[in-house]
Amino acid sequence: QVQLVESGGGLVQAGGSLRLSCAASGRTFSSYHMGWVRQAPAKEREFVASITWSGGRTYYADSVKGRFTISRDNAKNTVYLQMNSLKPEDTAVYYCAADRTTVIGADYDYWGQGTRVTVSS
Repeated sequence: QVQLVESGGGLVQAGGSLRLSCAASGRTFSSYHMGWVRQAPAKEREFVASITWSGGRTYYADSVKGRFTISRDNAKNTVYLQMNSLKPEDTAVYYCAADRTTVIGADYDYWGQGTRVTVSS
């Protein structure tokens, strides 16, 4: 089992940047694929980005490709989401998630509590 705690959200102007962090508990973090999923008001959860357990492969939603970068530090049990060139449509609650088998999508076993990102125009 793994527990996840996100941080780094906030209010930023369009065109700005934020870096989200997700700290995981447990000694098996390196065996989990990690993802970021977001949910905007009145919308369903949307896959944003993911990274395999080794960090060898990354995946992105088309809407964030070229602007967001996911990375992980298994020594620190942490996964990051660097968000650049933010747009108002990126406004959402961002969730960190973990799963041993799921890499892409929104069907992860473990979830953080979410961190809110608001991008003003």
